[in-house]
Order: sequence, then C-alpha cells, then structure tokens
Amino acid sequence: MDRNLAALEPALVWKHFAEIVRIPRPSHHEEAIRRYVLEFARGLGLEAREDEAHNVYVRKPASKGMENRKGVILQAHLDMVPQKNNDKTFDFEKDPIDAYADGGWVTADGTTLGADNGIGVASILAVLEDDTLAHGPLEALFTATEETGMDGAFGLRPGVLQGEILLNLDSEEEGELYVGCAGGLDANTTFRYAEEPTPAAGYVAAKISVRGLKGGHSGIQIVCQRANANKLLFRLLNAAPCPLLLCSVDGGGLRNAIPREAEAVVLLPEADYDAFAGAVAAYEKTVREEFEGIEENISVTVGKCARPAGMLPRDVAVKVIRAVAGCPDGVQRMSLSMPGLVQTSGNLARVVSDGSTVKMQCLLRSSVRSEKEALGEAIAAVFALAGGETELTGAYDGWNPDMKSPILKAMTASYEALYGRKPAVTAIHAGLECGIIGGKYPGLDMISFGPTIRYPHSPDEKVEIASVGKFYDFLVHTLRNVPEK
Repeated sequence: MDRNLAALEPALVWKHFAEIVRIPRPSHHEEAIRRYVLEFARGLGLEAREDEAHNVYVRKPASKGMENRKGVILQAHLDMVPQKNNDKTFDFEKDPIDAYADGGWVTADGTTLGADNGIGVASILAVLEDDTLAHGPLEALFTATEETGMDGAFGLRPGVLQGEILLNLDSEEEGELYVGCAGGLDANTTFRYAEEPTPAAGYVAAKISVRGLKGGHSGIQIVCQRANANKLLFRLLNAAPCPLLLCSVDGGGLRNAIPREAEAVVLLPEADYDAFAGAVAAYEKTVREEFEGIEENISVTVGKCARPAGMLPRDVAVKVIRAVAGCPDGVQRMSLSMPGLVQTSGNLARVVSDGSTVKMQCLLRSSVRSEKEALGEAIAAVFALAGGETELTGAYDGWNPDMKSPILKAMTASYEALYGRKPAVTAIHAGLECGIIGGKYPGLDMISFGPTIRYPHSPDEKVEIASVGKFYDFLVHTLRNVPEK
C-alpha cells in the first residue's frame, strides 16, 4: 500500500486528487470543496464564482494562437457517495478518505473513494493550472449535489455558459465515449401505521440480517444482476414457514446504490424459532446458488435479540411484506438499438421503519420516457394495493445520442492518433448531467468520458492508475484539437 498519491502520474491530476480525498464532500455537505476550488482558481488569477444552486464556474482564456477555437466547457460534480462497510467507523462529514495505491489501482480503506467524480474535478483543476497546454476558451463547471438529485444541474441558469462544446468527465470506462444516457424518476412510498405493543409472552425476538452483497452503482452495475438486500430480506419474510410479527426494518442506503445490507427485527412463536432458523440457513444456501458467479459472500442470518416494545399491526405488516416482495426491481428491459445496454431498470434502494411509518425509495432509470413513467406507475400500483402512498418526483429526461456530433468526430480521431484504435461509442444507463444541461442549453455538442472506475457507490470503489494517465492525455489532446469556430 502506498498513500503518497501525489507521487503518481500525471502529477498535476494526482496532486489535486490527493487534496480532494482529504476534503469531506458527501452530497449536501460540499462547502469545503467549493471553497477549495474557488480559492485555487482565484489564486491563479482566473474568474471564479458560485451561483445560487452552489455550482462553481471558472473561466480561463484561450492560449496564444487558439482564440479561434470553439469554446469548451469542462464539467464534473463536486459531491461523492458516502458508503462504508458496516464494521467501519467513519464520519463522511468530518473525516478524510483514507486512500492508497495498491496493485495498479487507487482505492480506500472501507469506504467509497470518491473517484466518482473526484478524478474529473482533479483533471479540470490540472488543466486550469497548466499554462503549457494548448486550448481554446475554457469554462469549468463544477456542479453541486449530483449524486442525490442533480440539484446543481437543475439549478443551472440559461445564459451563463458561453461554450459550444461540453465535455462531461463523469464516465467510468477508459476508451469509451458516451453520447447518451438514461433519464431518472424517484418513486417514494409511505405506509402509515399506529404502532402496537408487542405480546408479553409466547414469542421470541430475532434479528434477521442480509449482508455481504456487492452493491454498486444502481445504473452502471444494474446490468450485472447483483442481488438487492431489500428484495432478499422481504422474499424471506414473505415465505416464512411460521407466523411472524414485524417490529422494524432497515434496509439499503442511498437511492443510487444497489442495497448491500438489510435487517429486520421480528417476533417468532417460541416453539417455531428452531424451525425458522433452519429455514433461514436453507434460504441462504438457495440464494447463494442462485447468485453463483455474481455474489460470492451472501450472508443471511438470524439471531435472538432484545424484545422491542412496539411492532407494526399484523395486517399492515403482511401488506408491507407482500408489497416489497412484489415490487419490480432490477433490469426491466434491454436496448435493441445498443446491444448490452440496459434500457429500463428500477432500484428498490431503501426500506426503513420509524415507529409510525415504513418508507420505501426506488430510483427508476430509462432512456425511454414512457417506459420510465410506466414503471413508476406500476410500482405505485403495487404499493397502492397494499395501502401505501407513492409520490413520483424528480423526473429528468435522458440524453439522446447525436452520431453526427463534430466533437465526437474530433475525439474519435484524437483517440485513434494517440492509441492506434478507435474508441467505443456508446450510451450509459446512468443519469449523467448532460441530459439536464443540454435541456437548458440546446445545441451544446456533448461527450462524456473518463478513466476506468470499478464498483462506484460502494466501499470497493477503485480507479485504475494507468487509465487516469490515458484519460488525461486524451483530454489534453482533445483540447488541442478542438474544431475552429
């Protein structure tokens, strides 16, 4: 392990990333990273400001002889997904990420790394700092709170940006150029109940836990068919071999992360506990076999625990269990126009009770607006049958590919000149900000690209060191070869 990230190449990129990982920046807590960017840019003598939506803008004039090139907007988001392993003590609002290089990759100790989108931010800062680069007029757009709702992109005002080309540095496979992305929709469901006291005798309290799943980005990794901890938990509850009383549930975390862990506290008839424990062990074996080759460390356990004072009413618990078991989740349809690309998916990201409500949160994605809306309506219908109230909010459209894009042509030529082969041109089943920004600035010529990042939105996140160098060289070459106005 080597924690001296600043010793890696390209030096300017890793210098900034080494600083960025030390700055707490979970979504909605980005004050320190905004301050870092603003102070750095102003220290270079560049125009820099923050808008009402907490986006940060920086402008850098064209280098000598490049004034006639089209203006380029370099765009990345400032926030990161705060996920950690269950046994890791960590405060994302205060603690620096413990990042280190290991075997050709940079990763973190038990937490997300924040390479998504910290490498993009670091690369833009490197471009702003390096006065030896050849480039036309540059604008840097650092957007706010992308991971939990794309707040910065939604808050972007027309008339601020002047460039004709937008390079989004938020993709995660080196050698690929993204020319389209999925739109998104949140489905938030609430079941309300009046908590009842638990029976005084005849029952034993038990905690059921699902752990060890890979999780990951709910757009990029959804095609991997990974297990969803919420779905595994409620499938078990729904098929329980004996009556059970549901006291509480806490499953999943962030809306854009596939749930890795979930747990429920239940009451079981004393005479049935051993049989239930045997059923849990058998169920663990079943799901391990079902996800063989996908999930290596599935753990489903049950153990006795302290008796809670309250529980969900029996009729509400039955409806909630059945509704969650029946909620659509995962890949719903694959694209016919781009083989291998997910067209429509859902992620049952969160199921949590608080003594008076059970709340569910689903993030839906699709490159087809009508399919996204239909999936939201289907989920709302399932929960409505069980007595839940669903709100469909936060809708945004995807980004439709333009295969005749001038910057696509130029970047394809640049990549081939650098590496002797053409890059892959594709779309991504994730909610890049390009769709929202393009809606506010019609006519922008847009491409998204980045280095190779594995397992974003999970504590296994890592970025390939060599790919960062290729990505940055490609970015520099692209800027030098931007078409003329």
